[in-house]
Amino acid sequence: MSMAGNLRKVTGLDRVGGLRGVARLARRRHRVDLSHPARSPLGSSVVKCVTYRDGVRVQGGSDLVDAVERVRKSGDGFVWLGLHEPTDQEFAGIAELFDLHPLAVEDAVEAHQRPKLERYGTTLFAVFKTVCYVEHEELTATSEVVNTGEIMVFVGEDFVVTVRHGRHGSLGPLREELEAQPQQLAKGPAAVLHAIADHVVDDFLSVTDSVQADIDQVETDVFAENGARADPGRIYQLKRELLELKRAVVPLNRPVDELATLPNRVIGPEIQAYFRDVRDHLLRVTEQIAAFDELLNSILQAHLAQVTVAQNEDMRKITAWAAVIAVPTMVCGVYGMNFDHMPELHWRFGYPLVVGVIFAACVALHRGFRRNGWL
Repeated sequence: MSMAGNLRKVTGLDRVGGLRGVARLARRRHRVDLSHPARSPLGSSVVKCVTYRDGVRVQGGSDLVDAVERVRKSGDGFVWLGLHEPTDQEFAGIAELFDLHPLAVEDAVEAHQRPKLERYGTTLFAVFKTVCYVEHEELTATSEVVNTGEIMVFVGEDFVVTVRHGRHGSLGPLREELEAQPQQLAKGPAAVLHAIADHVVDDFLSVTDSVQADIDQVETDVFAENGARADPGRIYQLKRELLELKRAVVPLNRPVDELATLPNRVIGPEIQAYFRDVRDHLLRVTEQIAAFDELLNSILQAHLAQVTVAQNEDMRKITAWAAVIAVPTMVCGVYGMNFDHMPELHWRFGYPLVVGVIFAACVALHRGFRRNGWL
């Protein structure tokens, strides 16, 4: 059977065939008790499975196959399944149940993907990079500033499957916020996709504000009185961490733009208006990152210029003192040649005179260098 035929079966477009397909899966696979992830045959990667109808959580029914069967039989509501770092074996049954494309399944399991949006029939597959700011007492050349993770989202007409990678970016608080807004959640799986995108972009804004504080501190240190002695490694470290943030933010512009403008069976016009708001926020983050990059380049160039100026000043001081020391060195060298017939060699006042000449010459040179700013 073709992929389109399988998709019609599992998504419920062919109502009778779809229910039969779910029933066959139910007979072939073990029941999954999602209320106890540690005892689940799917493993501890399962976070939560909830059915929503008219924006309200349906109580009871923790079995995934039963939940999908009820939703497709009634033709109302959707199932939201959350996973955390599943393995191939743990995800295989879910992929079969929702007829997920193998390429998307591979991306969801392996992770380390660029932000993107793919369409497979009536199923959307979106990849978001999550970021969090790593708190630190003092920025050093080895400080970790930005930590990244990933959220993969499969969105169909009656299901949402979220796969999270990384130690942060939990969707539990987001689920609670959505459940407190049943009128928004009643708009279907597209509302969940929008909420996740909005949550990710809001984290971008929070991280950029924190990174700006680090950049301001580095800028203050560089332009302080002893700015030339500042550690340039901190600037390079900030640029590396900013590059990590840029890799998470910039590629997301195109997927969000597609969600906000292009027609789609899963994303209705009403939800697209919300995605346009997300796009505006994402554009703001992108502009901030570009501005940060330019500012760090300017700070680095200014620091290098300060180092060059400081080195020139040190060289001028060394040169000036060498010139002052050269006078007594030259005079003493002349009178140390031990000739019998030298001017004033046996004169009573010869020694005091030479010492006075040396002192007067050194004072004159020192005052001249001080006047010109060399000392």
